[in-house]
Amino acid sequence: MKRSLYWADGYVEKKRTAEAAISMIRPGQRVFIGSATGEPQELVRALSAGIVRLSGLEVVRLMGYETTSLSEIADQTQDHNLNIRTIYLGSADTEEISRYMRFITPLNISEVPGLFLSRKLPIHVALIQVSPPDDFGWMSLGISVDITLAAAQSADLVIAQVNPQMPRTMGQSFIHVNAVHILVEHEEPLLSTGLRKSAKRAEWIGKHVTRLIEDGSTLQIGLDAASQATAKGLADKNDLGFHSQYITDDVMHLYASGVITNRKKGINEGKLVTSCAIGTPNLYEFLHDNPGVDFRPSDYVNDPFIISQHNRMVSMNVAHSIDLTGQVSAEASKHTFFAGVSGIPDFVRGARRSKGGKSIIMLFSSSKDGKRSHIVPSLENAAVVVPRGDVHYVATEYGAVNLFGKSLQERVLALIGIAHPDHRDWLFSAAKEARLIGNERHLGEATRGIYPIQLEEALIRDGEEITIRPSKPVDERRLQEHYYNLDKKDVQLRFFHEKRSFDRQDVEIRSQIDYIKDLTLVALVGEFGFGKVVGVGEYLLLPEKNFAEVAFSISKPYQGKGLGKIFIRKLARAARENGIAGLIAYTTPQNKAMISLFKTLPYKVKTSFDGESLTLTCRFDEIAAPEDN
Repeated sequence: MKRSLYWADGYVEKKRTAEAAISMIRPGQRVFIGSATGEPQELVRALSAGIVRLSGLEVVRLMGYETTSLSEIADQTQDHNLNIRTIYLGSADTEEISRYMRFITPLNISEVPGLFLSRKLPIHVALIQVSPPDDFGWMSLGISVDITLAAAQSADLVIAQVNPQMPRTMGQSFIHVNAVHILVEHEEPLLSTGLRKSAKRAEWIGKHVTRLIEDGSTLQIGLDAASQATAKGLADKNDLGFHSQYITDDVMHLYASGVITNRKKGINEGKLVTSCAIGTPNLYEFLHDNPGVDFRPSDYVNDPFIISQHNRMVSMNVAHSIDLTGQVSAEASKHTFFAGVSGIPDFVRGARRSKGGKSIIMLFSSSKDGKRSHIVPSLENAAVVVPRGDVHYVATEYGAVNLFGKSLQERVLALIGIAHPDHRDWLFSAAKEARLIGNERHLGEATRGIYPIQLEEALIRDGEEITIRPSKPVDERRLQEHYYNLDKKDVQLRFFHEKRSFDRQDVEIRSQIDYIKDLTLVALVGEFGFGKVVGVGEYLLLPEKNFAEVAFSISKPYQGKGLGKIFIRKLARAARENGIAGLIAYTTPQNKAMISLFKTLPYKVKTSFDGESLTLTCRFDEIAAPEDN
């Protein structure tokens, strides 16, 4: 006797046209629409056309591309026929957000599947898109598993658009023909996004952020331009892992080039783990039947406990604005591709609890025209998505800072240091008015300073990593500690007299700098944001001579490690590039180290002694003969 393929028979019986399928929806029901690029476009078009006969309908969606604007229909009918419940606005622009603000439901995405499955928010109808069934009747949700799986599992009526162009993705992405009530066969291209050129500002943010990412880290990467620019800057990293809500073309390229190997994740090793794909058709082809990619629902991918189990988990998300105390707003703009609470808090908290993990918030320092600062004195009407206590690393195109463990005053100085130069003065004044910083403080030359990232360098000495970089306003306290910890002899060599007090004014002039007329380099050991200063190299322009006066101090345990040579080489390079004629140092004949340092430069060194102090000078246009050095 021939065995009947029961699921196949059922498949035939369940086939309907899109119009016939949508006609089964009743007034007052709650309808879920598959999210993002997995949106079942044919079903949405039929729903839009049939809304006129319905009333009290509520549409629930995670991210909609609004190919058929249900929000506009709801607006036109004054919510009579249709109400929208949007958890994540997606690629809406600022005007649409203000217009449709009432539709947003603020939720952490990790909690949405449970909301459906518990029937606290019952789904009556789920409109989903799937791949054709395999030989066993299993269809894949493809590029959109996120909250779609839970909606399909909990819905009273499941209507699936079967699209041969939907890739069959691996992991927890499957739904059986028997679990679907109506099938609509309709082939059409999936929603996709083109490869966007990242702006220069995004690339600069990426440069600052990639320096924070260590080999072996596991990444969560947002959809926004700055996150993608960061991804492109990771080409020199090794053995990265990936666990993120969204997978994009940039992640695919890092995987294909061997940068992402997933070998050191600590959990789900060997697998790219995601819940949704947004990208080009090339990405979707890459995902088809790929056992190296696991699609999981959002209550797994976005679960802070799961996130925290990864080694060196790094979350990278773009904010719209941040106030001077560190509160973060992440409302959408047309450049950032997101709105609402989304998955940011989940990944921020999960990454912070990961061993060696980092949470990085990125934002453009200002609007594109530079007129509106995105670092503000306070968040007034904007929703706080990340509380100040959860914020660690913050990066703009002007630098990166670590706010963790910092006082409000230190946070103000740090964030103003990475704000757009045109807005630093008024931010500083606003901070004084709010009593976040003392009235006696001033920004000085730092008002216009542009952090010179090219002067950063990491080196290994005796197995310890030492970072050489330009000083920042937030370095004030650690500079003070450095001078207090110097040996008495080194203090005398640096300041020409016995000095026991190093007050704020002594260090303020070395941290509030413009990087051109005055430049301070620091050598640090320890974690970014908590490093200990073990060396200082600085120059100050003498305008009447157009020479830069240099001075150095290095902690005793770090002397003899070549830090002085690196300092003077970098200071000479920066001074030369800034149009300064040469270097000058005032010291004593006993300071053999300073004399030796000058002789390491490729310039003619002149010395003069006035009976008390020794003056060393070199001009950048006078190259030393080989025998001179």
